[in-house]
Amino acid sequence: MIEYLRGELADLTPAVAVIECNGVGYAVNISLNTYAAIQGKKECKLYIHEAIREDAHILFGFVDKQERELFLLLISVSGIGGNTARMILSALSPSELVNVISTENANLLKSVKGIGLKTAQRIIVDLKDKIKTGTVAAASASIAGLSGLANSASLETQEEAVAALTMLGFQQSASQKVVIAILRETPDARVEEVIKLALKQL
Repeated sequence: MIEYLRGELADLTPAVAVIECNGVGYAVNISLNTYAAIQGKKECKLYIHEAIREDAHILFGFVDKQERELFLLLISVSGIGGNTARMILSALSPSELVNVISTENANLLKSVKGIGLKTAQRIIVDLKDKIKTGTVAAASASIAGLSGLANSASLETQEEAVAALTMLGFQQSASQKVVIAILRETPDARVEEVIKLALKQL
C-alpha cells in the first residue's frame, strides 16, 4: 500500500491533484481542505488511502494524517464510500466534523449532499467513541493556517467551482446556477468557499 506521495504538483483542481513522482503522474482525489493547503505550491506531500476495486485503483490524498484518519473513520461506517467521505470533508473542516460528531449534531451533518438523517445518526453513533481529543486538536491546528489562496477573477473561480462540483457527481447546469448565485452575493469568495456553500445548496 502507498503511505504517501511526494513530488511535483503537476496539475491541481479543487477535486484532484496530479503529483509527478519519478516521471509518473498520480491522479489523487482530494478534499477542499487539502486543496486549500497545497494550492500555489510547486511540490507537495500527500498521505494516501488506496481504494482497490476490480475495475480501478483509486487514490485519495490528504495534507496530514489527521484528515486521513477522519476519512478512514468515515468509510468504516456502513453506507459511506470514499466519494461520500470526501464530500463530507469538503463541506466541513476536520475540526467542524469532529465537533459535529462529538455534539451529536445530526441536522448539520445531514445538510451534506447525499447524507440523510439515518446516515447522519449512524455516523454519529459509530464514530462518537472513536473520536480522540488528540485528533481534534491536531486537525484544528493543521487547518487553522490554511488561508494562502490567491484571489482569482470571478469567472475563473466560477469555472473551477463548477468543474469540481461536476467531478463530485453534481449536474453541471445545476452547479453553474448555484455557483453564479453565490458569486453574485460574494464576488470575492475563494474557490473552496464557493464550493462549500454550493454543497449545502445542491
